[in-house]
Formats: sequence, C-alpha cells, structure tokens
Amino acid sequence: MTCYDRRDLGLLLLRLGTGGVLAAHGAQKLLGWFGGGGIEGTGRFMESVGYTPGKAGAIAAGLAEAGGGVLLALGLATPAAGAAAAGAMAGAAAVHTPNGFFARSGGYEYAASLGLTSAGLAVTGPGRLSLDHALGHSANRDWMVPAALAATAAATAAVLGARTRRLRKTAQGEQEPLFD
Repeated sequence: MTCYDRRDLGLLLLRLGTGGVLAAHGAQKLLGWFGGGGIEGTGRFMESVGYTPGKAGAIAAGLAEAGGGVLLALGLATPAAGAAAAGAMAGAAAVHTPNGFFARSGGYEYAASLGLTSAGLAVTGPGRLSLDHALGHSANRDWMVPAALAATAAATAAVLGARTRRLRKTAQGEQEPLFD
C-alpha cells in the first residue's frame, strides 16, 4: 500500500498551479518580471485605484501574492499562505468589481477564483506531498486556520474600507455643484 493517494496528488497539483500563478503575479509587482511594473509602477497603479500609499500597497500585495504563492506551492505554512493570498485577491477583486464578473470585460472572475482556491487550500491543508507534512505540520495546526483567516479578513476589511472611503471622498469632490 502506498502512503499517498489521489487526494494528495490532487492537492499537490492544485497547490503548484495556484501557487505558481500567484508567485508570478507577485514577482510582477515586486520585481517587474513578466511584464510587471515593479514596485514603482505598481505603486502608481495602486494609487490610481485608491490604495494609498501606493508603494506600500504594491509591496504588501506583492509579498502576499509572491510569498503566499511560493508557500502554497511548497505546502509550507499552508493556513497563513492561503489566507494571505486570499486577502490579496480580495483586494484585486475589489478593483475589478465595477467591470462585472467575467475577466473578458475586466471583471473580478480571475481574482475571485485564485482567492477562493487559496482559501480552500488554507482550510483543506496541503496533503501529504508537502513540506508541512514532512515537518510534522508544525506550521499547519488546526487552530492556525481560523486564526490566519480571521487576521487576514480583519486586515483586508480595514484596507478595503479605507479604499472605499477614499474613493467616495474623491467622487464627492468631483461632483458638479448644485448651485452656481
């Protein structure tokens, strides 16, 4: 009898695919690889969509995506990695929400898919073909799942709330006066 089953292989494939995509997105933001803007270009973009300061937002998003992606791919600290990536994708989805659901029209479909997959991996765990398993799950305890997801949810809610308030103030400042 083998010590691995098809669930372990499925989780490995899911982790490698999702983690690899997230790591590449983070590398675009942090390093300018794969046609990305790097910290400076991504920072300017972050400012333009309401995340200020933009440079800090670029670093945070890049680290959550690249770090979370690499850790997910390795199956290491899976609750924290999945939660961090899910939080970053919630921020990306918020930017794309005005464009509707489908990615073809600039919608949030892709960000939502990556975020939900990352959260699902955080909850499910990495399987036996992972560093978490090899290390005795020292960074993948049951209590870490709700702790990581709750901490990420709180931070994400704070960031998205601040962005929403900032965008509302900007929109109100750009309205035409009722009376001249």
